[in-house]
Amino acid sequence: MKHAVITAGTKGLGKKVTESFLKEGYSVTVTYFSDDQAMNQRKEEWKEYSDRILFLKGNITDKEFLKEITTKTMKKFGRIDCLINNAGPYLFNRKKLADYSEEEWEYLLYGNLHSVFYLLKQIIPIMREQKFGRIINYGFQGANSASGWIYRSAFSTAKVGLVSLTKTIAYEEAEHGITSNMICPGDIYGEMKEASRLDALQKGSGNAPVGRFGTGEDIARMVQFLCKDESDFITGDVIEITGGLDVIHKYRHQSL
Repeated sequence: MKHAVITAGTKGLGKKVTESFLKEGYSVTVTYFSDDQAMNQRKEEWKEYSDRILFLKGNITDKEFLKEITTKTMKKFGRIDCLINNAGPYLFNRKKLADYSEEEWEYLLYGNLHSVFYLLKQIIPIMREQKFGRIINYGFQGANSASGWIYRSAFSTAKVGLVSLTKTIAYEEAEHGITSNMICPGDIYGEMKEASRLDALQKGSGNAPVGRFGTGEDIARMVQFLCKDESDFITGDVIEITGGLDVIHKYRHQSL
């Protein structure tokens, strides 16, 4: 049985991703930050898979917690086939670079970039030994071209750095059967993060040219595709899932 580690996998986009792995027959390690209520809801919702789930509570900016993820997963399941770096701290209040505190800057860089390094440092050797691995990171539309993002300097800097790391790992680890890709979700917000395509079709047209809202299921479907054995020729790629909507320019124009 293959195993997936999914950070921040109990709610939001992570919920649908976790659910998709469970339905595909994987065992799963799911991390969450502090929302015990959401975790308990998932335990009840996924009780038929209880023997295949390990829930771990902690902060991905804590090195010791990142070590715990790997050690407890290997102790319980003995392998890690897929690493889905779904967690990514974000500040919703708008601030220009000069107005960030040092703590905010470091928190966003650590949570969105450094934490991925520390997890990869532990998990890549496991994947090398298995001669198989799938690494999925998350970015934002335009990250592949180092797009500027007003009021989001720390988040965008971390994610653009993560683009380079994603591609570098793809080059370095290809000989070991490990792929590394990035998914960039579009304008998926609120309840739609935990919704299905059918939910979106029933809700209305949304803003995207395709004529419906984006959902967590859309992201989960791409994650599943990239994690298949047969997707071994897809690596070092940055894939935007936006429904045709130019998200960055939409919000940049609103901000100016």
